Amino acid sequence: MPTHHIVLFALAGIVLNLTPGPDVLMVVRHALRSGARAGFFAGLGVAAGCLVHVSAGALGLSALLAGSSQAFALLKWLGAAYLLYVALGLLHSALTPAPSSFLAEALVQPMATARSVFLQGFGTNVLNPKVALFFLAFVPQFIPTEESDKPLYFLALGILFTVNGLLVSSAYAWGAAWMARRVGLLQAALRVLDAVAACMFMAFGIQLALSEAPSSS
Repeated sequence: MPTHHIVLFALAGIVLNLTPGPDVLMVVRHALRSGARAGFFAGLGVAAGCLVHVSAGALGLSALLAGSSQAFALLKWLGAAYLLYVALGLLHSALTPAPSSFLAEALVQPMATARSVFLQGFGTNVLNPKVALFFLAFVPQFIPTEESDKPLYFLALGILFTVNGLLVSSAYAWGAAWMARRVGLLQAALRVLDAVAACMFMAFGIQLALSEAPSSS
């Protein structure tokens, strides 16, 4: 593949990864609340979800989602339900007073919590059929038409996109954690953030539930 195609693909991917959405919101929320490490684990979960979609695309499963309204609807409703589940968890966190030692302990992230954060990032991404359709629509544009081994190219470009996404989400995590330390984010501000995030995840879930399956024509 020509070098300029790879550079163009990488730059386009970085710009797309910088665009705020459920994945970015998940990373920033965890980084503000529990430090850069928590944000990184959320981003790592998102990246793992992307790799599932990339692998599915390389195997042709994303094409199935694009052509089957039933398959799309199934994953759509699972994704919407998960986003609403996350939103309810955030609302519960927003309405539950934090202990007085919260800020002092916020940067201490036990491994069990890290695993939980990873799974939240993974679930937010892997249960969103729009991510699968995005890879199906975006990646093939950068694969040479004369290339015979297109699945391998798809997989390689998808992995490159995912690595770039992890770098961007890590930057978001470190930036959010730095801001939290610099401004001395208070418990009340964190609870407001959880409430706002809950509303946004509800909106994402409703938008996903109302989305139409792509036309197979």
